[in-house]
Amino acid sequence: MTELSSSPFMVSMVQAATALPIFLFALLAGALGDLFNRRKLLLWTQIFLAVVLFLFAWLLSMGAVNAWILLLFTFVIGAGSAFAMPAWQAIVPCLVPRDTLGLAIAMNGVSMNIARAIGPALGGFILAAAGAVATAFLDAVSYLAVAAALLWWHTTAAQSDALPREYLVGAIRAGIRFALHSRPLRYTLIRTLAFFCCASAYWALLPLVAKDTLQGGPDLYGILLTALGIGAVLGAFLLPVMKKHFNANKIMLLATGGTALCSLLFAYGEHAAMGIAAGFAGGVSWIMAVSSLNVSAQLALPDWVRARGLAIFQMVVFGAMAAGSLGWGQVAEIVGLPIALAASGLLALFLTLVTAQFKLNLGEHHDYTVSGHWIEPVPVIPVSHDHGPVLVTLEYRIEDADRDAFYLLMQELGTIRRRDGATQWGFFEDVEDHGRFIEMFTVESWIAHLRQHARVSVSDKLLQNKILALHRGKTSPHVMHAIAPYTGSPLKVIPKTHLDL
Repeated sequence: MTELSSSPFMVSMVQAATALPIFLFALLAGALGDLFNRRKLLLWTQIFLAVVLFLFAWLLSMGAVNAWILLLFTFVIGAGSAFAMPAWQAIVPCLVPRDTLGLAIAMNGVSMNIARAIGPALGGFILAAAGAVATAFLDAVSYLAVAAALLWWHTTAAQSDALPREYLVGAIRAGIRFALHSRPLRYTLIRTLAFFCCASAYWALLPLVAKDTLQGGPDLYGILLTALGIGAVLGAFLLPVMKKHFNANKIMLLATGGTALCSLLFAYGEHAAMGIAAGFAGGVSWIMAVSSLNVSAQLALPDWVRARGLAIFQMVVFGAMAAGSLGWGQVAEIVGLPIALAASGLLALFLTLVTAQFKLNLGEHHDYTVSGHWIEPVPVIPVSHDHGPVLVTLEYRIEDADRDAFYLLMQELGTIRRRDGATQWGFFEDVEDHGRFIEMFTVESWIAHLRQHARVSVSDKLLQNKILALHRGKTSPHVMHAIAPYTGSPLKVIPKTHLDL
């Protein structure tokens, strides 16, 4: 792009065109990753990307690529990556035992981000040594190599259950609802947005740093990316040591400080050595931040919504990078490259202090293993899966001394109900029967309520046990299920003998 256009805005558009499709298609990709076989989804995306890059290499060889065609292909390649990313990260639990899942998540995040740093560096050297056509061609071949690996790998983990598969739109809504009502994931997304909207500046403007500030070319650009890659590798080795002494929130603070230092060195360093030092600091900081945020997002997600939750995480990451790339490119147009880079680093430090209240890794305290402790409802009238809405009520008997504790626990329970599918939730006190409380929630259909039964977790069970300990009734809280009445002919009651079966 620096050869096709000298505009900082057009150069920053390359990064934006990479990130924007991931922002646009992440929710759809996440839903597909949860609903369908992830291995097959990954296989087809790799083949698609290889075909696109072979076509791009051919157009380059014909001399038919201008700035806008470059942006178009960058966008299409980003779209292919968007459909692969959630599935890539969601397959981790299929590969390792549960007791090593946390380490595997961290390793997966580190490896992906090392590749993200080293890949462009390798591409920069190939670009300088062999030209753009060879770079695009070898990139296409690399996707075919990944496709071959996916053909070789066969998973035995099942991705389906006894219930019918969710509809695509409903699955997307369920993913959004989970993100809105899961505090561990919501806090992670806030911290992610604060970091990437600023860290995107030096990634987007790095070609101009190499060309204008440091007076170099593609070879220097490759060297700067190599420094970022080496820093990322070193950061990956430092992370296990740092985690013994610092929690994720302190590591994020250190990573943001390193990012600010990187931006300032890129802004005002006038020699290649300063640029290399900046790249090294940026690589270390980048891997520390991205790994910490990725692990926090993974720990916040149960298996049933993992790809969708990771897609929302990626949507925030690349949405922030796309917006940041465009924004900082425009700032560089107006006030100049050095001031734009310096401002991005200082803003990153400020936003870290502002968002420090939103803690990472809250999900590590939750056990999302399916508990199956809810008793399955047994309707005495025929109920189709799509019939709804469904009303569920529970009755509790609470002593006056336990009212405050009950109130706090019920607020937490309400968040879980909404997170797992409830469209409405509330609890009420009977004004005519002292100590009687009624919890009610609605879900959009009978199948949606059955999915709540299939998703209730060990952590949910522990919370509900605390509530049941406050219940003073002679029996367990009475549970009632009701559906919107049918219209038309009367319903036929199912014989009791059939219920016993």
